[in-house]
Amino acid sequence: MKSGKRLAFIAAGILALQLAATAQKIVLPAQNDRWAIQPDGSITWVIKDRLPHADHIEMSGEKVSLWVQYGIDTAGACNISRTVVFPTFRMLPDNTRSHISYSFPDADLPRIFINNRLLNINQVKTGKSGDMGFTVKSINHKGIMRISAQSGNPAMLNIERSLFPSVDKPMALEKFVLTNTSDKPVTVFMERLRREVTTDTTRSKGAPHTIMVQSLNDGSRVLQPGKSVTFAVCFRATDQPQVPVNINVDAEEKARQNRVTEIEAPLQLQTPDEVLNTEFAFAKIRATESIYKTRGGYMHGPGGLAYYAAIWANDQAEYVSPFFAFSGDRIGNLSAMNCYRLFAKYMNPDYRAIPSSIVAEGDTVWKGAGDRGDQAMIAYGASRYALTYGNADTAKKLWPLITWCLEYSRRHINTQGVVESKSDELEGRFPSGKANLSTNSLYYDALLSAAMLGRQLHQPKAETDAYAKQAADLKADMEKYFGANVEGFDTYRYYETNDVLRAWICLPLTMGIFDRSKGTVDALFSPRLWTADGLATQAGKETFWDRSTLYALRGVLQANETERAMTFLQYYSRRRLLGEHVPYPVEAYPEGNQRHLSAESGLYCCIYTEGLFGMRPTGFNSFDCSPRLPKGWDKMALRNIHAFGREFDMEVVRQEKDKLIITITTGQSKRVYSIKDGATTSITV
Repeated sequence: MKSGKRLAFIAAGILALQLAATAQKIVLPAQNDRWAIQPDGSITWVIKDRLPHADHIEMSGEKVSLWVQYGIDTAGACNISRTVVFPTFRMLPDNTRSHISYSFPDADLPRIFINNRLLNINQVKTGKSGDMGFTVKSINHKGIMRISAQSGNPAMLNIERSLFPSVDKPMALEKFVLTNTSDKPVTVFMERLRREVTTDTTRSKGAPHTIMVQSLNDGSRVLQPGKSVTFAVCFRATDQPQVPVNINVDAEEKARQNRVTEIEAPLQLQTPDEVLNTEFAFAKIRATESIYKTRGGYMHGPGGLAYYAAIWANDQAEYVSPFFAFSGDRIGNLSAMNCYRLFAKYMNPDYRAIPSSIVAEGDTVWKGAGDRGDQAMIAYGASRYALTYGNADTAKKLWPLITWCLEYSRRHINTQGVVESKSDELEGRFPSGKANLSTNSLYYDALLSAAMLGRQLHQPKAETDAYAKQAADLKADMEKYFGANVEGFDTYRYYETNDVLRAWICLPLTMGIFDRSKGTVDALFSPRLWTADGLATQAGKETFWDRSTLYALRGVLQANETERAMTFLQYYSRRRLLGEHVPYPVEAYPEGNQRHLSAESGLYCCIYTEGLFGMRPTGFNSFDCSPRLPKGWDKMALRNIHAFGREFDMEVVRQEKDKLIITITTGQSKRVYSIKDGATTSITV
């Protein structure tokens, strides 16, 4: 074959592969819900079949985190292990994981006797020894894990079991409410238990720490038919074990319920899709509960049995703090400002990189992966937060940190016009080259936000104009450096020599860069990247990190690919809320076994604020609005938004086939905007 014909043949083959790749479509797996949404917004698993099944969930308060591993075996028997983490009780030397934690299996609980027979909570039927069986009927989640069970055959007692963290104390509780369902008096008895362990004095930070397990309201009761009794077990940490503490389990449960209600009340999503509304409400709980009151101030922590009383430039500065500016949660906003304050302490005149993470209640740092693009993460998050929160005094405090981080990034621009960093937020788990798309996308958006923020703060016009010009230049250079055909898709290579699709090609979409939106969306939703659990980190690998899926769903909405985005958003939300591992977005797999790290839940909420409702902050009381109302919906709303210095509702209603009406309600005042479907309007509140 002559060289010319050979080249033409090769080119035709490549074109055929490209066309085949872009023509591929995802067939989403059928979902068989294990859980069901209840009228009060909780979810319940009614246990009938499909056994065995096991899962885990994390719940947090200001001084404790409770991780519960629970399961029902083939015979229907229930097993629970509780790991209780105390973020502010720490050991030496200081490091990320120097908090103390202890696990407590069922065998560590005080025993309960019914008419002198042992209630065996790990056994369904009455045993040869005469132990009374314990049959779990359902499990329910909504900030408190509730287990409904029966004992005896025929049933003598209904048992309602609740597990939850204290709101403000280093303590987790397990509560048992036993109700006599028989027609005769029943004697119930819980053993008195007080067990404690004290940490190594030489390694304990501050003082030796004592972990105590104790029964509450123990002893014997005679229950008449229809009457109830409450027993409880407390797991707590203290440095003063000799000081008696009065623990009221009902008051602690009420406080936990009130905190969940407080988190739920602002920023309520109302759409025709019950699954989306409910998963949004659950994500708010997980994103907001995981804030610890430390010696270094309120610190949002990812959790997952590993990351407490510490902050990261990605999880806290980039992912969750900008969400808190919409959330209306007082503690969430305190944690956001404290996050940026702590990072600002590490600014320096020589522009050495700020640490990736500040750990151990702020007493030390972790920078084991070098510069991960952390300055771009911080500048992006802090500038978005300042604009959205809408308070000039707050913005003035953040401005020096934002401008320092932008200058750091500017000093790391290479000869091709893009920013170099040692790694990215995956810290070398996957290759990222000398310059990666993630760092540059974040830096680009931070420059745009800084230009807007600087104008609000009356900074010199030359400075804000410079940021705008740098953003325009960077966008052009990003196209030259990262723009490429990868595996048949006109999208982005993640780094210079990258030739395999990566999940983070979604990031330009979330930053308003749509030059390659079609090819990028096609690639994201192709079999090469989309898996049963969302985006694979790299095509052909089983590893997935929810954070990239969450950014992608937001970005596809921003690219006005509403119907395609909704198909995958509805699938993803149903899987996370009602499937096999519930009820929150997760971190990753196989790493961490899909831990419910909390900042990912903040990213889930941003799919709606920035994606579906298209809110892009532009000033202290203004934002660009590009709502994407799915074709099957007549209206949608976000109620009780706390942002831009106001409290307001936003409702989007379809008036005609291609026309939307946006209504902004602030108190008694209403403003109405009419736009074409897919268009953008500027809104002042």
